[in-house]
Order: sequence, then structure tokens, then C-alpha cells
Amino acid sequence: MPTPKVLLVDDDELVVARLKLPIVEAGYEVFTATDGATAIAALQKDFASIVIVDRNMPGMDGLTLCRTVRQRIWPGYVYLTLLTAQDAEQDILLGLEAGADDYLSKRVSDAELIARLSAATRVLSLEHSLKSALEDRRRMAMTDALTGAHNRRYFMRYLGGELKRSRRFGTELALLVLDVDHFKQVNDKYGHAAGDVVLQELVKRIQKCLPREYDWCARLGGEEFAVVLPQTDLAGAAVVAEKLRKSVEEMPIRLNAGVTAITVSIGVSGLQAMPKRDATTVESLLAHADGFLYKSKENGRNRVTVPVPNAATHRAAIGAAKAKS
Repeated sequence: MPTPKVLLVDDDELVVARLKLPIVEAGYEVFTATDGATAIAALQKDFASIVIVDRNMPGMDGLTLCRTVRQRIWPGYVYLTLLTAQDAEQDILLGLEAGADDYLSKRVSDAELIARLSAATRVLSLEHSLKSALEDRRRMAMTDALTGAHNRRYFMRYLGGELKRSRRFGTELALLVLDVDHFKQVNDKYGHAAGDVVLQELVKRIQKCLPREYDWCARLGGEEFAVVLPQTDLAGAAVVAEKLRKSVEEMPIRLNAGVTAITVSIGVSGLQAMPKRDATTVESLLAHADGFLYKSKENGRNRVTVPVPNAATHRAAIGAAKAKS
């Protein structure tokens, strides 16, 4: 974690100047504000993790500023320290109840001031580490460990979100489901480690073939993958699917035991093909695409199978889009 920024809030310029010098010399980047409203605006513009605020200021006082900071959402935790000459027990309790983390007397020495900042930095570092660890756990829970693609849990959750957006804005949504042809033969001939390499390489090729940054893929299980294409009709999805199929077919994969050529079978579906667009679920869309994947396999593999657009659904989607424009 980088050294946190410090925001000094006090209407007394002499106090600000006295405190700022040792803090800067200790290696902290320091910003200043003369009142509570300016402090809030400064935090919104250039976030500081440590705020040292005078308790008694005109307008918004230090206690009100602490409460205001605690009521808002920030990029990280804000460590609040009240600075005051009022350091009786009741004053300290009022400050802590308002959301302050620490209390400093205006008579504080430079050494104590820096020691308190060091303690604040340790707390913020622990908070940052915990936040990073939680984010890593969340990401790993949604990521396929072998290929780095999204996993089935991510697919089921976020495809649901894509469906809601498509219904809301009257846009198309397409889904590709693909499967590595004769994958068992790869494992039998070269070993499971080679099979893992094939799946990893396949994900790289899928990602290279995705035309936009908001298109995404997921591993559904085994050698089966899905590609989600928001704002894409069946014709556009067919183009992406054929591009992907050819990319896999035309580039053999190098393994430690030799070079192997693989192919994929792809089934395409989308809202444009569903009989009841507004009633489409993740499960029904996936089942529909799976059906066309199996048709690709039944018809010889290494091919793309696309459904015929549902004319009534297509007209309704066009009408909804026009109504919203």
C-alpha cells in the first residue's frame, strides 16, 4: 500500500502551517482545507485516507464533518483524527461517537503527531490487505482455476444481468456454446496435462476473437465453453462463431509430446430466436444454444449451427427499441 495522503482541516492558518511541516518531512503528501464543506469537496476530488480536523470551526464543525464523512461512500477507509484543545473525557467520547478514530491535543509534539500518523498508516494498511484478500476470494470464486476464464457460477449470475438489460432497452443478446471435438482422444493420446494445455490455449483464442471489450466467455465445465455477446443479433453471432471456429481449426496447438490439431463445434442462440423473448431465462437460453451445439456434432462436428430468427420476436424487439428511442 502506498503512503496515505493526509488532509488537514483547520481555519487557523498558523496551526495548519505548524502541523503540515513535520508531516511533509515524514514523507506524507498533505492537502489542506479551512472548513468542513471544502474538506468534503477536497476528499471527493483527491481522496485522502487520513483526515486531521479541528473540532471547532465556523460553519460545519469537526464533529459534523466526522458524521458527514461516515455517512458517505469513499474509495477506501477514512481515518479521522480530531484536533482540539478540549480534551476532557466527555469531549473525547463525543468525538469518538461522531466517528473519529483518534483524538489529538493542539499541544501535541511533532514526535507524537508522527507516531499517531504511523499508527493510522498501520490500520489503513491492514484494512487495505483485508480488502484485497476479500476481492481475491471473490474473483477466485468466479474464475476457472485452470483456464482463467469466468466459471459457471459467474456465467449463471451475469448472463441473468445481461438478459435484464436486453429486456429493459429492447436490445439483442446472443449466446454461443462450444465444445472441443473428440477431446477425450487428446487426453487418451497425450495425457491430461496436454488436455489442460488445449483448454488454456482455446480460451486465449476465444478472447482474441471477441470483437468488443464487453463480450465475455466462461467455462461451463469439462471442454464446454460459452461466449456471451450483448447487443448482438443472430447474424452477428454467426460471424463471431465462424471466426472462432476457423481460428481454432487453422492453428494447431504445440504440446510437449508433439503438435495436435483440434476443432470445435458451436451452437448459437439468442433472444432473436426465442419463442417468448420476455420469458427467456438463463436456463432456457442455454438449453436452446446447447440444442444447436448437438446439431453441429450430429452433422459432422467442426461447424456452426444457427437457429432461424423468430419473426414475431424480432418484430417485437424492433418495436420496443423504436419506442425507447
